[in-house]
Amino acid sequence: MSSKYPEGLTGRVEFNDDGDRKFAHYSILNYQKSRLIQVGIYNGTQVVLNNQRKIIWPGGETEKPRGFQMSTRLKIVTIHQEPFVYVKPTMQDGTCMEEMTLNGVLIKKVICTGPNETIPGRPIVPHCCYGFCIDLLIKLAMTMNFTYEVHLVSDGKFGTQERVNNSNKKEWNGMMGELLGGLADMIVAPLTINNERAQYIEFSKPFKYQGLTILVKKEIPRSTLDSFMQPFQSTLWLLVGLSVHVVAVMLYLLDRFSPFGRFKVNSEEEEEDALTLSSAMWFSWGVLLNSGIGEGAPRSFSARILGMVWAGFAMIIVASYTANLAAFLVLDRPEERITGINDPRLRNPSDKFIYATVKQSSVDIYFRRQVELSTMYRHMEKHNYESAAEAIQAVRDNKLHAFIWDSAVLEFEASQKCDLVTTGELFFRSGFGIGMRKDSPWKQNVSLAILSSHENGFMEDLDKTWVRYQECDSRSNAPATLTFENMAGVFMLVAGGIAAGIFLIFIEIAYKRHKDARRKQMQLAFAAVNVWRKNLQQYPPTDITGQLNLSDPSVSTVV
Repeated sequence: MSSKYPEGLTGRVEFNDDGDRKFAHYSILNYQKSRLIQVGIYNGTQVVLNNQRKIIWPGGETEKPRGFQMSTRLKIVTIHQEPFVYVKPTMQDGTCMEEMTLNGVLIKKVICTGPNETIPGRPIVPHCCYGFCIDLLIKLAMTMNFTYEVHLVSDGKFGTQERVNNSNKKEWNGMMGELLGGLADMIVAPLTINNERAQYIEFSKPFKYQGLTILVKKEIPRSTLDSFMQPFQSTLWLLVGLSVHVVAVMLYLLDRFSPFGRFKVNSEEEEEDALTLSSAMWFSWGVLLNSGIGEGAPRSFSARILGMVWAGFAMIIVASYTANLAAFLVLDRPEERITGINDPRLRNPSDKFIYATVKQSSVDIYFRRQVELSTMYRHMEKHNYESAAEAIQAVRDNKLHAFIWDSAVLEFEASQKCDLVTTGELFFRSGFGIGMRKDSPWKQNVSLAILSSHENGFMEDLDKTWVRYQECDSRSNAPATLTFENMAGVFMLVAGGIAAGIFLIFIEIAYKRHKDARRKQMQLAFAAVNVWRKNLQQYPPTDITGQLNLSDPSVSTVV
């Protein structure tokens, strides 16, 4: 198309680098009385009108419209809603501190005025605003050639209709009220597009698609002292313990009465390594716990058959216990979370499970308008919060069991605060849009600029920078490890074994002393009897009565 031709039917034919024709003349036509009339010529550089021809303008007017002046200084209203709008105090010199994103990009901040919540009277002071919506505002201003001044909404609300002095008249509050009241030219915030608002203002094309979801507190599993016993039910533990002792008794009896056992049939004395009941008990527990059996194994074939069967039983029990122990102590067990908007705990509200949303928000309007959700709305109306930040903190403090809000905000909060999690499927899918008045001359250009930002990937970059980055990934993907809480019961078991051993050693010592004392008494008794026998042997029985004076108190008999 850049080729040059000397002459053509319509004159010289030549194209520039953009493919547009040079030296072309265009006729300017005006539609009048069902036909087109030439009223001028455009030669590529200027328009030449035929003064003798009248131009009929739209509406049948013969005079040129005067037009209007359009201000390029716009008043922007927004609201504190992370990650779309962050609000931080300015430094002492009135400027904003320089900060970097996780990607190493300098954060763009603007000065925004708004009430100071920490000072009585809430005076208007400058703040530093930045985030998803602020980056979008800066991009729109560069694309559409306008300047702006940003302020925070005075009442901290998105906007809903409320009655005035209990009358039938309704007025909009929040950002909607400021836009309709002329205090703002444009709303640049995560404002949900819905039918109620669209009747009064003009929305741009959505810059962020989302829905509603539910935020709950993540249940952290707590280990108890008996957590090592959780793989088996108490009935199974009882049967295993009973089996150990039954097998030990059977091993003792089989080895005791078998002709091939360690008890010799033709001998009245037992061998030193005969299988006693204590040894059988030690063998039974040793096989179950996979400890080495140095001595006390059964000798008879019948007892050994039982021992092999018992070893197979122990192998299966230990393998099953080990597998289940890993599942209970290491793996995350499924939690009973909210399944979605149709969960019975939401559909059948009670004081044991409190859920809410933000007062006078689009979510509040949604539940109010839906007849099938009227029961849920009556429950939520009593517990709704003034802002999303307050409700999220209430969930973390266990004051609120579930918070229903925009999915983009809640998913971001769950990615930053690792004790929170979103649950259930999305519902009431919608989008965030920029709000303008119905007569705003910017509405078409704003929508075109947003569509262009979607096409060139700018919106995707904003998502990656502000919404999708995760703080909890490293923790959630880290391999699960056992802690002292998981194994505290095992240490308590060892401590109990030590205490039992110490208690039994004292009993053994006391028993040994008691037995030694009895043995000494018996020895003294036997010694006295022996002395008495010797005395009897020295004196014949006939002489004893004659020689001894039994009435003499000095004569006594020791038995």
